[in-house]
Amino acid sequence: MWIHPRPTQMDTQITMLIEAQENQSSDDANPPAPPPLPQVHLLSRELSWLSFNERVLQEAGDENTPVIERMRFLGIFSNNMDEFFRVRVADVRRRILFPRISPQTMDEVKADEELMQQIQDKVVKLNRQFDKLYRQVTRDLKANNIVILPGHEALNAEQSAWLKQYFREEVRAYICPIMVHSDMDLGSRLSDNEFYLAVEMEGSHGVEHAVLEVPTQETSRFILLPNSLQPNNNRQQQFLLLDDAIKHCLDDIFSGAFAYDQITAYSFKMTRDAELDLSDEIDQSVIDKMSKGLRRRLSAEPVRLAYDQNMTEPLLKFLTKRLKFASHDSLIPSGPYRNFRDFIGFPNVGGVSLEHKKLPVLSSSAFDRYENALDAIAAGDILLYYPYHSFDYFTELLRQSSFDPKVRSITINVYRVAKNSRVLHSLCDAARNGKKVTVVVELRARFDEEHNMELSQLLQDAGIRVEFGIPTLKIHSKLCLIGRQEKGRERLYAHIGTGNFHEGNARIYTDFSYFTCHPEITREVAQVFEFIEYSYRPFTFKHLMVSPLNSRSRIQELIEREMTLALEDKPAYIHIKVNNLCDQHMAQLLSQASIAGVEIKLLIRGMCTMRTEDKGISDGIDVTSVVDRYLEHARVLVFGNDGDPLVYITSADLMTRNIDHRVEVGVPIHDPLLKQQIIDILNLQLSDNTKARRINRTQSNPYVEPQSSRRIRSQIAIHQYLSKIEQQDSEQ
Repeated sequence: MWIHPRPTQMDTQITMLIEAQENQSSDDANPPAPPPLPQVHLLSRELSWLSFNERVLQEAGDENTPVIERMRFLGIFSNNMDEFFRVRVADVRRRILFPRISPQTMDEVKADEELMQQIQDKVVKLNRQFDKLYRQVTRDLKANNIVILPGHEALNAEQSAWLKQYFREEVRAYICPIMVHSDMDLGSRLSDNEFYLAVEMEGSHGVEHAVLEVPTQETSRFILLPNSLQPNNNRQQQFLLLDDAIKHCLDDIFSGAFAYDQITAYSFKMTRDAELDLSDEIDQSVIDKMSKGLRRRLSAEPVRLAYDQNMTEPLLKFLTKRLKFASHDSLIPSGPYRNFRDFIGFPNVGGVSLEHKKLPVLSSSAFDRYENALDAIAAGDILLYYPYHSFDYFTELLRQSSFDPKVRSITINVYRVAKNSRVLHSLCDAARNGKKVTVVVELRARFDEEHNMELSQLLQDAGIRVEFGIPTLKIHSKLCLIGRQEKGRERLYAHIGTGNFHEGNARIYTDFSYFTCHPEITREVAQVFEFIEYSYRPFTFKHLMVSPLNSRSRIQELIEREMTLALEDKPAYIHIKVNNLCDQHMAQLLSQASIAGVEIKLLIRGMCTMRTEDKGISDGIDVTSVVDRYLEHARVLVFGNDGDPLVYITSADLMTRNIDHRVEVGVPIHDPLLKQQIIDILNLQLSDNTKARRINRTQSNPYVEPQSSRRIRSQIAIHQYLSKIEQQDSEQ
């Protein structure tokens, strides 16, 4: 088992590895000419994304998945669909409505109109699957004595009386009807983060309409009814949804102010365009621009109306007119419930077998053998893989650095952080202790913009220097740099990762964190921060992949080297794991390499716009996707390199935006042990035959067929693999 070398030994060893890899290009004199770039066929990002969300829906239908988790996957599917309409559908709609702004030719507009119809058809199909699965999951819950009542009509007399009392004490205070009149701009009064009940009151004086917000932020969506109110001492745990409770208590809301003979209510949800239009006015601060953009989002054009399919036709027409939905907008009929994302937090009131057994969080022996986290990094490079390893090692690194008298500076970039972030607390503590703390905050992290604006003020109030990066580029890298005075000189310690500094995400997202103090790597990390502040200056990076400066050219060089090896009849392979592959040039390069004889295996969680299984173009590329208990988020690039693999981890996906229009950072892993760990982990994922699906030509998501009786579920196998490594290391 690997023993971390002393710092000088490690520096010498890794420097030799770096120099050897740099000298390889000079040995490739007169390589065979690669085949020309093929004309790859691309699928739409939108339809590919829907195919990904269908994989999420498959998890809800997998009877081998614990039933509570299946219900939560339905919530994840719903949450994903909300974002899909706010971002992807809104973009297509904008191109159709405003072709001169895009700009678009008439043929392109027609293609987008056809795409919108395809999206509509696919969404309706998925919603039908969703409704079918919801009924199946509720039946399976009932078999385990957990019942979601199908509506308030299912209540018995005792439960009805209890619920009305509960409503008056716990819910009614948060409800204030919006009375809808003919001259009202109803859409401007609604939020696309919430959902509503459309109420229709009919009486001798005509029809009155109202809208009620369902207050899930103030009270639980899931109302657990007392067992004592069930007949025959039933052992069932019965839930009623908050929206059904409100329907049951409509008279408690309206009867004192309105006379009616009949009152009905149906759920609906409106989704708006989430694009932020930031002006280029130079006399506005970044904060002012963001504030203005967020206000525009609140009143942005609606792009979807999801509604209870049982809603009466007159009420639906009234609602669409008041919300200003036109024929090209998406009207999505489905079951009676909206904001199903709340079901991500569906409570388990049954046995432990109804949800995933928690995997023990692993300790890092590399960190644990030292009292000071910086001393651990000084002894050798360290790699953590969340959520298998604890994120606490990173927060402890910052906590110790905040008061370590030798630490002089901390620089970090922030994209998303947890609400009560220990990362931010330690940065504030460091500033109060006189450290020079600089935080680059990305204000344009989608749907976290307002939160990031607030934390920017909090950081500034603590004496931290806050920067907002480059106006034209999102800062998506995952960097932290700590400067420490040692033996009369500054020594730099760096973190380079694939995921955000977010304690919550680190419990459910798979991500790599790499810690090093190698001077050539840390020096370049410092240069990335300089580039963010002074983007007009020229920068050259020998080791790091830095978008938008050299990522595209570096990846192309690495792919072309594998092609050269294959054309020389040498073993050549490329294994890549990313969230999305949507860049045409990268798809062409990978297809070109496959045609040249390079073995290519891709693991793509989300969108893959390269059409697979195209004969003679992409049919030699194996593309799979793993959806399981953790969200696969790490990005890894592995190149065979004639028997001495090159391994990179990166914050970037193979998307044009990540390669050309964001600040992203990838780092080569030179430590032999850590490099092999990443290769082993990726190989386990590529061997998954339990939770892996093939991304095929039709994007129908068939499960990978086992080639033997051995079942491999990569997320469980990885935990076992890392557990064994940590145990062996701790015993040395």
